[in-house]
Amino acid sequence: MTTPETEIVVEDPTAPAGDSPSVVSTRTVDIVVSLLLLALAALLCFDNWRTGIAWAPDGPQAGYFPFYLGLILAAASLYGLITTLVTGAGATQIFLTRDQLLRVMQVFIPTLLFCLLTQWLGLYVASFFLIAGFMRIIGRIALWKSMLTAFLFAIIMFVTFDIAFDVIMPKGPLEAAFGY
Repeated sequence: MTTPETEIVVEDPTAPAGDSPSVVSTRTVDIVVSLLLLALAALLCFDNWRTGIAWAPDGPQAGYFPFYLGLILAAASLYGLITTLVTGAGATQIFLTRDQLLRVMQVFIPTLLFCLLTQWLGLYVASFFLIAGFMRIIGRIALWKSMLTAFLFAIIMFVTFDIAFDVIMPKGPLEAAFGY
């Protein structure tokens, strides 16, 4: 008789605590997402109705197929909304805890700043800050390793896209100083 293999479990020391308070329930998220999709479907249907949803002599007008896709999205959204409201499913289920929200924001906020900074600093300098920041703050990697990795990544991407393939990327004052 063979003995079963033992399972190795490695705990993540930075994992959210199990006793973190709830921020939002699954039912609330289901309702909000259904309403947002319903609003999107209404916008799509209206805009495509304005464009034209009839069948013209030469075929369907531009809004014909997108209009009906919008109707399908609206029907699916209504089904999800009504099902959630009638059954009350997910009312007690926790969708997101405070600790989980903090972890999500640790990624979302720097990524949002990256998108904004790309407009003024250019893609490569903003990428340098994003990578160095993630490595240092979230990864807790030594500052010199974070800076070196981010610098090498930005340089390699610049050489690959701007020099080798001649792809137009958003540039900032640093690239302009070097004549690019």
